[in-house]
Amino acid sequence: MRRIGRRDIVAAILIALLAGAVFTSPPLRSLQGLSLDILTALRGKIVGDRRDPATSPVVVVAIDGETYDTPPFKGSPTQTWTREIGRVLGSITDGGAKVIGFDVIFPSSIEQSEIPFGDAPLGSRMRGFDRDYLIALRQISDGGKLVLGEILSNDHPDTPYTAQRVAVRNNIRALNVHTDADDVIRRMPLSFSIDGKPVPAMAVELAARAVGAKVELAPSGATELSGYTIPSAVPNTLTLNFRGLGRDVPAYSFADLRACVEKGDRDFFRRAFGGKVVLLGTALNFEDRKLTSMRLASGYDGAPGVRCALPAPASTAQNARSDVAGVFVHATVVRNLIERDAVTELGFPMRTVLTIVFAAIIACAACLLAPGGALIVWLALTAIYTAAAVGAFVHAMALPLTEPALASLAALAMMIGYRFVLADRDERFLRKSFALYLAPEIIETMVASGKMPELGGEMRNVTMFFSDLSGFSSIAETMTPGELVKLMNEYLSAMTDIIESHGGYVDKYIGDSIVAMFGAPADDPAHARNAVHAALKCHEKLAGLNASNAAFVGHGLSHRIGLNSGEAVVGNIGSRRRFNYTVMSDTVNVASRLEGANKYYGTAIMASEATVAQTGDTFAWRELDAIRVMGRGEAIKVFEPLANRGAQSAKQAKVAAAYAEGLACWRAREFAKAADAFAKTANTDPTSALFAKRAQALAANPPPPDWTPVNALEGK
Repeated sequence: MRRIGRRDIVAAILIALLAGAVFTSPPLRSLQGLSLDILTALRGKIVGDRRDPATSPVVVVAIDGETYDTPPFKGSPTQTWTREIGRVLGSITDGGAKVIGFDVIFPSSIEQSEIPFGDAPLGSRMRGFDRDYLIALRQISDGGKLVLGEILSNDHPDTPYTAQRVAVRNNIRALNVHTDADDVIRRMPLSFSIDGKPVPAMAVELAARAVGAKVELAPSGATELSGYTIPSAVPNTLTLNFRGLGRDVPAYSFADLRACVEKGDRDFFRRAFGGKVVLLGTALNFEDRKLTSMRLASGYDGAPGVRCALPAPASTAQNARSDVAGVFVHATVVRNLIERDAVTELGFPMRTVLTIVFAAIIACAACLLAPGGALIVWLALTAIYTAAAVGAFVHAMALPLTEPALASLAALAMMIGYRFVLADRDERFLRKSFALYLAPEIIETMVASGKMPELGGEMRNVTMFFSDLSGFSSIAETMTPGELVKLMNEYLSAMTDIIESHGGYVDKYIGDSIVAMFGAPADDPAHARNAVHAALKCHEKLAGLNASNAAFVGHGLSHRIGLNSGEAVVGNIGSRRRFNYTVMSDTVNVASRLEGANKYYGTAIMASEATVAQTGDTFAWRELDAIRVMGRGEAIKVFEPLANRGAQSAKQAKVAAAYAEGLACWRAREFAKAADAFAKTANTDPTSALFAKRAQALAANPPPPDWTPVNALEGK
């Protein structure tokens, strides 16, 4: 997980705002409708939400394919059906229906036909054909139980013919629907302005008569029915809730009902239509089909009602379709209003805020994680949110679904692009620059720290590590080129692995020498301790190679290591066309001199007092001497690391104690005592043997009074 800075936070916020604004903008308003479609489909598939059609407050009388294929309607024009329609409507009314609405329009009558028939028009010969039908309409309408339908249009209005309008005393309501830009019906109008006054739509009028209340306009502008405030995301509309996917509304075939009238089964009409709102409409495969928010789930033209007189058609199985008969759209509005179950949608401000928040979460994830991880977060969060949205939709609350999902996906893509172009540019440069000569874990540490090396150099506190094989030139002369290369590759690989595993950076190889630094390019507050640990491990590893590796056996290789800590300039240094990440300063020079000083003292590892000071009490040390290296006027104390504190052997402790005693006498000019102390371990410790010899010489020939206990080393 990468660290994010203020610039990344600002970028994430701006990207989320942009994505949220774009995907909730008016040009993409169709996404809101798509959310309804998806939620309807998911609720239908996951929850099911099946309801008993018998509990429906609304039923449909369907002029269906069976009607067209059943005598006396088969082969007859629909204008001739009116008398039979009147008889069926009368029986439905007698059965206790609350109100009947027409989703079919008869714009003309056979009585109006001007087609010649003999010596007079056909219409004149059919006078009185619709009389019984019109009487039935008048009687039912006078009881407040009938509403005819019409289509309002400035160009081509579709209304019942005049005699019907007179019969129902203009008790007519509009059947117009609200169609979205993608030609899908997701909402239905609540009212229409006629002569400057709001008049309820057909379905609203039927629901109002069923509950015995009037439609009212609240001070807030919302439409109310019997205390129910109808939710309207789009003004003056109701958002349809197809909870049962059409299968929760009973549909009775008009042909069967007509036969039931002939049969005289009044009880059937009471059972089927008592207390119900009835809608008369067509349910055909080719006429008045509507795309609704069920289009992805596939809806049904109602649930087949109980039969009364005719046997069910041979094929009664219903097929789910993307479109449904228009009468079931009106039936859904009636049921939504009576059951107070219309869908509540979030308004534009809340949809936008929710979309922006969702996009911001994913943008932050894309900023923190790798693209693959961010994509997994997007998938997981989208799945969780979708489940929550479906749960809310079960309770008729429609949360935006497509807008947050698509906006967050766009935010994910934009944030990845931002990181590639801007935010991760330094990281890519660092990985490219150090990939071939820095351990992967060190690169990851540098990336995680967020501190990139400055181009051109920067001052850093580091610990320098110099090592060199002792007497390697003479050994190399005895080997073939192949043997030499193999040995060097084995040695340098082993040492490099140890250095890098302790956080070090190998600057260069010079023959058999290794130049490394700790504390750069990655920040490492414990660079001195890690450098000493690495030096001890390298010394231990070389002993193991000499004992077990075939390339080393018989050569007895040994090396010298110098360590020094201090300020140094590190960075990309070189020409404009070619440069290396390296280090320069007096700290580097001193470390190099200490590596060479080991051969004077017979030691393998020598560290400056600056390095010892930065390691605290981690190691057991032996102070070797105070020296003045070539090219530096100031003397420095040098030390030899023995082991981790508390882990030194008894032999190491004995040698260190005797050496410390001798060094104290040496610096006090008590050379004879110093020689005796050094002599105690001179036979096993080359450094003690060196000082015993020097102390004996000075005891025999005392130095002048201005003598200081500082050893000035000549050469490297």
